[in-house]
Amino acid sequence: MVVDGACALLRMDRAAPQQSVPGERRLQAALVPVRSLRPRHRWAVLAHLLGLSPRDRYLRFGYGAQDAQIEAYVSGLDFDRDQIYGVFNRHLHLIAVAHLAYGPQSDAKRGAEFGVSVSPNYRGKGLGAKLFARAQVHAQNHHVSQMFIHALTENAAMLKIARNAGATVQRFGSESDAYLELPSPTLTSRMSEAMDGQIADTDYRLKVQARQFWGLLDRVRTLRQRLRCWHGKASE
Repeated sequence: MVVDGACALLRMDRAAPQQSVPGERRLQAALVPVRSLRPRHRWAVLAHLLGLSPRDRYLRFGYGAQDAQIEAYVSGLDFDRDQIYGVFNRHLHLIAVAHLAYGPQSDAKRGAEFGVSVSPNYRGKGLGAKLFARAQVHAQNHHVSQMFIHALTENAAMLKIARNAGATVQRFGSESDAYLELPSPTLTSRMSEAMDGQIADTDYRLKVQARQFWGLLDRVRTLRQRLRCWHGKASE
């Protein structure tokens, strides 16, 4: 089941030792490309969202989303209609996820809503802004005239991303809306999106290969240790 796979990954992510030094982690965050996610990544999206604290869930969804509500949200993601983006770390765990949601088909050319979440250990490194920029180019290339964000007014990080991108922010008490008018697509914007996609796919394949290599190396080391133990017992 999707939920079982997500919970298993979440346990692995929490148990994995943090070996990277701060400087190395900043460099990794700066270099990790944004990848367009597909239905096969649904369980990874769920694991990421389930790993958010109650406070983070409140800021991301605008209410204190429980596990069942998050599971329903992820199950309802339409990967064909909308765009879901993610940033993977070297363990192939999603550390940031963005959702660019289009309205009904009749309204898809007019507006799209953006939402994002970043895992705690990777915040303050510009990943949210990078995801927004990737979504912005995609929306522009698909003739969306306006991107908008609906967020809690206390969600300063989300509103800062919108303001830095040039969006107009309107406050309505405890909630705020941000609107960004998008230009028509250009040759540069289309080439930029295509290149970003190729770089992200290549980056992901390299990480998969690296993980497979280190997994094989670990198995070889385990086998050697067992052989040493066997020889030691045989010589007694």
